[in-house]
Amino acid sequence: MTDFSKLRLGRRTFLATGAAFVGAPALAQDVNDSSTTEVERDLTETVRRNTSSFRSMSWEPYFDNLKNGAILVDLTSRALHYWNEDETVYKLYPSSVPLTEDLTRRGRTRVVRKVEGPSWRPTPSMRERNPEWPEYVGPGPDNPLGTHALYLSWTYYRIHGTHDTRKIGRRSSNGCVGLFNEHIQELFALAKVGTQVLLI
Repeated sequence: MTDFSKLRLGRRTFLATGAAFVGAPALAQDVNDSSTTEVERDLTETVRRNTSSFRSMSWEPYFDNLKNGAILVDLTSRALHYWNEDETVYKLYPSSVPLTEDLTRRGRTRVVRKVEGPSWRPTPSMRERNPEWPEYVGPGPDNPLGTHALYLSWTYYRIHGTHDTRKIGRRSSNGCVGLFNEHIQELFALAKVGTQVLLI
């Protein structure tokens, strides 16, 4: 006879198991792959992922309204939140965030352009730090912007996908916010040109 009390999962076990699943896509990657051109940190080292504050949030403390929808990027919890205009859709995605505070920008902006299959050019400051990087990368599996990109009103800032899933949940970008390709594809379909964006 089975002792069902032993089979019950406690809250801590459930949360620990859930956290492991959040990190699972990153663990499936080949840590020796050096094909990425955006990250400046050695991803083979152990890096703590921040899943402790990965939680749903309400839009009201951050936006006056939901006209054109709203995107909130919480840089501390490394999460992106999306609400549509009529409040029927709420999405929460794990994200990558900038490597350092000097690469980080906070405040209000908006989506000004949407591109499927984006191309990428490193910014002048990226080229200065990494002169070996290519001047241009076209759409495809080597592109650090992944499959889709939402361009923001701030020059050089985007919310985009990534083919290098090790980045998600880490400080790993040069200023942009990265999502798994399947998540940016979903957000791309939901967000509009004009969607409000707040980075906190």
